[in-house]
Amino acid sequence: QVQLVESGGGLVQAGGSLRLSCAASGRTFSSYALGWFRQAPGKEREFVAAVKRSGGSTYYADSAKGRFTISRDNAKNTVYLQMNSLKPEDTAVYYCAAGRAMGITEYEYDYWGQGTQVTVSS
Repeated sequence: QVQLVESGGGLVQAGGSLRLSCAASGRTFSSYALGWFRQAPGKEREFVAAVKRSGGSTYYADSAKGRFTISRDNAKNTVYLQMNSLKPEDTAVYYCAAGRAMGITEYEYDYWGQGTQVTVSS
């Protein structure tokens, strides 16, 4: 069992940056691949970024490439999403998730956080 708690969301102007954090409970954190997803109002939840268990490999949605960076610190049981050059279309609730393998669909993840709101003003 893994419990995930996101933090770091907020209101930022377009072009600004935010760093989201997701703290996990449990001693098996390093056994899980981790992902970030987001859901905008009226839209389906979509994949943003993922990182393998070791942290050595990452994958990004096209919308995130070049602007977002996912990283993990297994010693701190935490995964991060650094978001730069934010755009109004990045406005969404951001969720972190843990699963046995790095994937780009929500069905590949077993545990989810409650989400943190990111709002980017124009």
